[in-house]
Amino acid sequence: MSAGHDLAALVAKLAGRRVICLGDVMLDRYVYGAVDRISPEAPIPVVAVKRQTAMPGGAGNVARNVAALGSEAILIGVAGNDDAGTELKRLIGREARMIADLVYDKDRPTTVKTRFMAGGHHLLRADEGEGVTEITSAIGDQILRIFEAELADADAVILSDYAKGVLTPRVIGEVIKKAKTAGTPVIVDPKSRDFGSYKGASFLTPNAREVALATNLGVADDDAAATASEAARKAAGCTALLMTRSEQGMTLVDGKGAQHFRARALEVFDVSGAGDTVIAALTLALSAGAANDQAVALANAAAGVVVGKVGTAVIHPDELANAVHAEELGTAEAKIKELPQLLDQIERWRGQGFKVGFTNGCFDLIHPGHVSLLSQAKDRCDRLVVALNTDASVRRLKGQGRPVQGEIARAIVLASLSYVDTVILFDEDTPLALIEAIKPDVLIKGADYTVETVVGGDLVIANGGTVFLAELKDGFSTTRTIEKMGQ
Repeated sequence: MSAGHDLAALVAKLAGRRVICLGDVMLDRYVYGAVDRISPEAPIPVVAVKRQTAMPGGAGNVARNVAALGSEAILIGVAGNDDAGTELKRLIGREARMIADLVYDKDRPTTVKTRFMAGGHHLLRADEGEGVTEITSAIGDQILRIFEAELADADAVILSDYAKGVLTPRVIGEVIKKAKTAGTPVIVDPKSRDFGSYKGASFLTPNAREVALATNLGVADDDAAATASEAARKAAGCTALLMTRSEQGMTLVDGKGAQHFRARALEVFDVSGAGDTVIAALTLALSAGAANDQAVALANAAAGVVVGKVGTAVIHPDELANAVHAEELGTAEAKIKELPQLLDQIERWRGQGFKVGFTNGCFDLIHPGHVSLLSQAKDRCDRLVVALNTDASVRRLKGQGRPVQGEIARAIVLASLSYVDTVILFDEDTPLALIEAIKPDVLIKGADYTVETVVGGDLVIANGGTVFLAELKDGFSTTRTIEKMGQ
C-alpha cells in the first residue's frame, strides 16, 4: 500500500475523537474591500468596505479545525464580559461539534484581531486587548476545575499558547500533570521562550522563529533545523517536536533522528491560523493511532490546503483526503468538490478578486458543442464552476438508459478540460439551490434559453451579476450521437 493510501485511510479515522482545546481564545475579524485611490489626508489607501466576517480565533480556531475534521472539540479559555465576548459566544454556538467552556472575566477585555484585506492582500491588522496580564489565581482555579471535569472523556489535550495570559506556568503545569496521570497525550503550540515550562508534554509544534529564540540556534537549512529542533525537544523534555518552517516545510525530531517534510501548498494566500490547522490534524492523527511521521505527513498536507484559503480557515475531511491522494488521483479528480469545500474555494477566489462563473448540465458523451459552450463560459469569467447532474437526476430528465457514462466518469472528463476550474455534482432537477449558495458573478447557459427562462437567472441579476447565453454549435447532440450508435 502506498503512502497516499495509508494517509487517506488515516483521514477516515480522524472523526469521533474528543479533544480538549485549552488556551487563549480570541475573536478574528476580516474586513474585505477594494482600493482605488489614496487618501488626500495622508499617503494611505482608502478601503471601500464590501463585507465583513468574524470567527473564533486562537484556541477557538484550533477547536474549529478539530470539529471540521469530524471530532468533538471542548474549548476551554477566557473571554471578556464585553461585546466582543458576546459575539464570540454567539459564533462558537453556531459551530457543530464544538462545546464552549469559557470563563468570562469582567476585568479582562476579549482579544480581537481585525485584518483589513483588499485585492487578495493584507493591508492592516488592528489588535484590541493587547497588553493584558496573566489571569488571576481565581480564574486559573476555574479553568483547572473545568479541565479536570472534561479530562476523563478526552482522547487528547491541545494547549494553544498565544501569550495572552491564560496559559500561566501554574495552569500549564497542572494540566500536563493531570493529563499525564490520566494517560492522555498533551500537544502544545508554544509561545514562551522557555520550552522547559511545557515539560512533560507529548508533542510541541513551534515555528522556526520560536525554536530559534528558545535555543539561540540557527534554523536556515535542514541540518541546522534538525540540530535546533533536537535541542528544543530536550529543553522541553517532550517525546517529540515538530518545527513548522513555512515554505521550507516541517522538521520532526523524536529521538530517532530528524525527518524533513517538504511544503505541499500549491498556492499560498493566507497563512493566518495555519499552525492551528497543523496541531488539530496532528493531534487527531496521533489519537487515531498514527505513528509520529504519519501524523506529521497528514498535518503537512492539511497545512498545504489551508494556507490557500481566506482567513483563519478550517479543513474538511474530503479536502484532506484529496490532498493526501493528490498525486494518485491526479489534478482532474482534485477539481471535483463537495459544497462546503467549493464554498471555501470560491471565498478564496473572491478574495483574490476573481470573477466566478457558473454553468450546469448532464454532459453525457461530451462533444464539440459542449466544449464550445465551456470555452465561451470561461471567456466570461476568471474561474468556472460546472454543476453536473448525478446519474439519478439525468434519468429523471432524460429517461431510462441515460446517462451513457456514470457521474464519476463524466465528472473526471469535465475536470480534465482546461476551461473548467471545479466540478460539483447535484441531485436535484435544477441547480437553483447551488446557485443560491454560490451566488455566481455570471451564469452561463446555451442560446436555446432566454435570460428570463434560465433557472436562477433572476437571483444572479438581483445580486449584481449577469446571465450570458452562449452560442450553440450546430450539428452536435448527445441524443443524436446515441441514436446513431444504435443504428
